[in-house]
Amino acid sequence: MSTFIEQWQDWHADRERELADPHGWLALVSLDWLSEIPTTYSAAPGVWWQDAEAAYVDPQGAELSYEGEPITGVQRFELVNSGAGTRVSAGDVEVEVARRSGYLIRVHSPKAPALRDFRGVPAYEPDPGWVITGTFERFPEPRPTTVGAVTPGLHHVYQAPGLVRFEHDGVEHELTAFNGKSGSGLNILFTDATSGVTTYPANRSLLTAEPAADGTVTLDFNRAINLPCAFTDFATCPLPPEGNDLPFEVTAGERIPHERTDS
Repeated sequence: MSTFIEQWQDWHADRERELADPHGWLALVSLDWLSEIPTTYSAAPGVWWQDAEAAYVDPQGAELSYEGEPITGVQRFELVNSGAGTRVSAGDVEVEVARRSGYLIRVHSPKAPALRDFRGVPAYEPDPGWVITGTFERFPEPRPTTVGAVTPGLHHVYQAPGLVRFEHDGVEHELTAFNGKSGSGLNILFTDATSGVTTYPANRSLLTAEPAADGTVTLDFNRAINLPCAFTDFATCPLPPEGNDLPFEVTAGERIPHERTDS
């Protein structure tokens, strides 16, 4: 039991250090959607715009760099929709470029108020009873799955490789799983009966290791985490897919952040 708690505490400390990164999610100070008209934005140096395929920036005298090299003319960014973004450096800030149907830019500043005031992430006490063994059932082919977003009118499309089935209090439940962010394992977006009460209402995320050859997969709900939208209004996080609303209380994992309860 002591080892279990110590391992969770180490994981939780690493999680809080990640959130406190000077250019991480708590460092966001703006979000702007690009248009086809070249535009200047108060938080992001340069002139920005998009077309149907890509986003563009013209530094117009601003000192910008991309992948370690100065940007001296118009720079083009063609990204995967709902995929990873990329970063442009401008002094001590980083401008994130991402594609979410259209293109957006977000400025990460180490002087962001949310970063300055960060007090850690509230969480339930670790409980080995919330470490549950499930079974992963792979689809014959990954299924493109459209989900909503915390941003009204926005949708994300992800590839779902299969379902995870597990039992809780003698009742079987199933959750649609997406591919893990690191290229292995699974990422399960879900809500439950604590959502909007003690946990963030829109979503939480549970990452797992790669399922075993027989489909066995461990669901450690103690490590259910908040998505960036729980901490900042400058995120466009996905909502869980249909059916991923658990009808019982998952009293494990991260709770509503201080930033939300304070406001």
